[in-house]
Amino acid sequence: MSEPATSPEPATSPGPTASRPDSTRTGPGRVLIAIYALFALSASARAMVQIATKFSDAPVAYLLSAFAGVVYIIATVTLAVGSPAARRIAVLSCSVELAGVLAVGTWSLADPATFPDATVWSGYGSGYGYVPLVLPVLGLAWLRYWSRRARARVT
Repeated sequence: MSEPATSPEPATSPGPTASRPDSTRTGPGRVLIAIYALFALSASARAMVQIATKFSDAPVAYLLSAFAGVVYIIATVTLAVGSPAARRIAVLSCSVELAGVLAVGTWSLADPATFPDATVWSGYGSGYGYVPLVLPVLGLAWLRYWSRRARARVT
């Protein structure tokens, strides 16, 4: 007896976990997403613990850490999705992140009394090896690369 004939899956069809070649989650984008995910988890967890246990000690710092966590979550998800709409949201998220790092970094140095406890963005991210300052720049550069690539495919 012979087995019924089945049509084989095309070798080029992406599976559920494979990255499309037109996605920000390919190549260096995977590392970028992993770093964003790590910061999303760490900033959010840290802020939740601080808000739950000692909010009155440094409310501004803890709320800014929670905001940073939300920004990192949005950046992680939108970079991982990689669609054109998600890339636009990722550009906004990375831009807000960069503005936040610059604003909070400057504010924390100019008025240290407001920040008795550090945030992710205090001192331009010095407590995290300045990764919070460099990460949005890398994110925006990666998204710019994809924007140019998408425009080149259209023309």
